[in-house]
Amino acid sequence: MEENELSTFRERWKQELKKNSKTSCKDKERYFGHPSKDSSSFHQSASFWEKQSNAAQQSQPTPKDQPQYVSIAEGLLDGRSSPLLDRIEQERTRKRRAPDSEALNTDAPPKKGNKCQKLLEQFLQDLNEMNDIPFFDVELPYELALKIFHFLGRTDLGRCAQVSKSWKVLAEDEVLWHRLCLEEGYHNGASISDSPCWKSTLRDCRNTEIVVKSNWKNRVGSIRHLQYELGKVLCDVSSCAGLVIAGYTSGDVRLWDTLHWDKSYLHPTHSIRDETPAPYVSHVRVNKTVATAAYENGCVDVWSTETGLEPIHRYQHLQRVHALDLSPDSPALASASGPDVRVDFPDEQSYWRSQCLVQLPKPVDGVLVVPGRRDVPLVTAWADESVYLLDSRWNEEQEPRVLHSVYGHPVTCVDVSPGRAALGIKSCGWGMNDGGNKIQVYSLETSQCELTVGNSAGDFTCVNLRDSHPHLLVCGNKDRRVRVFDLRTGSSVVSLYAHHMGVTTVQADDWKIVSGGGEGLVSVWEMRIGAKLWEMHNRHPVRHIRFNSSTLVTANVPDEKNPRGACITDDDLTAHRRGLICHYDFSMDSSTPDHVLPICRSNYTESSGYNYNIGLAMPYDLLKSP
Repeated sequence: MEENELSTFRERWKQELKKNSKTSCKDKERYFGHPSKDSSSFHQSASFWEKQSNAAQQSQPTPKDQPQYVSIAEGLLDGRSSPLLDRIEQERTRKRRAPDSEALNTDAPPKKGNKCQKLLEQFLQDLNEMNDIPFFDVELPYELALKIFHFLGRTDLGRCAQVSKSWKVLAEDEVLWHRLCLEEGYHNGASISDSPCWKSTLRDCRNTEIVVKSNWKNRVGSIRHLQYELGKVLCDVSSCAGLVIAGYTSGDVRLWDTLHWDKSYLHPTHSIRDETPAPYVSHVRVNKTVATAAYENGCVDVWSTETGLEPIHRYQHLQRVHALDLSPDSPALASASGPDVRVDFPDEQSYWRSQCLVQLPKPVDGVLVVPGRRDVPLVTAWADESVYLLDSRWNEEQEPRVLHSVYGHPVTCVDVSPGRAALGIKSCGWGMNDGGNKIQVYSLETSQCELTVGNSAGDFTCVNLRDSHPHLLVCGNKDRRVRVFDLRTGSSVVSLYAHHMGVTTVQADDWKIVSGGGEGLVSVWEMRIGAKLWEMHNRHPVRHIRFNSSTLVTANVPDEKNPRGACITDDDLTAHRRGLICHYDFSMDSSTPDHVLPICRSNYTESSGYNYNIGLAMPYDLLKSP
């Protein structure tokens, strides 16, 4: 019964649709005078329903231009569940294939176009399909789009800036380029407001780096000799962050600021007390804020590099100071005299106090303050075959923490980084059967040996872990070789025959090595190809080398503090006997007029050199144009 009622309702609806279509066709013919497109479409729909009623015949497709409500009604009468979905899909397909179909008449025959017109239509169709690319048809918040661009490098940002105006604004945002500038090691600690355009700042820094690297390889730049005073022999040199400090046998301490070329004498305690004779300076150290010096009589002075020349802190050891070190990151000072190790640093009120005083079983050979900012300083001290880690919270009831101790295997050199310590171990007796002298790398957190490298018959004289590349360790040996090891694999990266009197000091970065020898030779090496770029020679052994991206400081310190045959007033022939400090600046071009001797800049019309009062051998005539 229900099926019969439904079929009866459908037949009745069909009759009503036929009557409505005929009435609308007559009205349009009466108004326009001829049949319209809509009337033809209704006639086609009527014929469609007549054919649909016959069960033996199949349904015909609906014309494209019939009204939408007719197609919806047809779908309902046919029993389809979702007639709108097919209609929407057809519309999408029609727009995708022919975007301009709405403006064209479907009943009209297609126009014949040439090949160029077809290619143009295909190109326009491809452009319409490109709207599916993200960021073009989707509007993202600026912060979210900036977060996506945050993962791109400078090359990808440059390419994205060429896509569109909106992408150019995103790709040149100051936040992105400020992050890239800090990640590549330029302007560490700078805020985003310190530069108006970080993209230009990064470009200038990279161009400067390329020029400086080329100057390093070709030894192009300026050189300055930090002159000594009359009758003073150089004892020790230290440098950090553009500051160079030197101590002399006369007891004087001198400080240079190589950034502004200011020089000053630091007033020691014995000069204030008018002590005679003045004690020799045994050790000097400097960082960004503090300078310190130790003397032969056991006195230690501390100065501030910012406030003045008078000592801000002083104390006295009972014996000669054998070792002295200053933290590069904080005002923490460690000194050793005999078996005693003392650690001083300022408290919360900036008053200097002795925070730790430890007595080791044997005389101390050296001390190093572990770099990095900590609540309390951590000091490494070594004596004969033992290496200790000293915490400032240590008390007399506790035993010093032993990092390494092997009987009969003395420690020849030590260097520390914020998390590791590298020890040069000398093998004696039965230990030579294991392959000779080695370098052991310890973890400061676990006090366990992480890596053992090296296999040499000579003693390791110097090792550099603090200033080297994070994954590299460079060391020098008495066998005249400089070696570089990879801390990740323990393999040897390069081995160079460097100095015939042994290597005294060495430092390396990611592409070059600078080494100094006992013969007074400073050599610069290319690490990748293992070739010597250039070298400089002075008379005394090289005891100090420190370089950064654009400057190099070297010091030749004589072993003999009283040179034979040297008068206290001599200044010319015996100058080389008192030591030499050289400062190289590779960021300056030596071809500029400021770095050319005045006599070489003299005008052709002058008969004597400027400020030299020397007559030229052949006076020049005036150059006249023909």
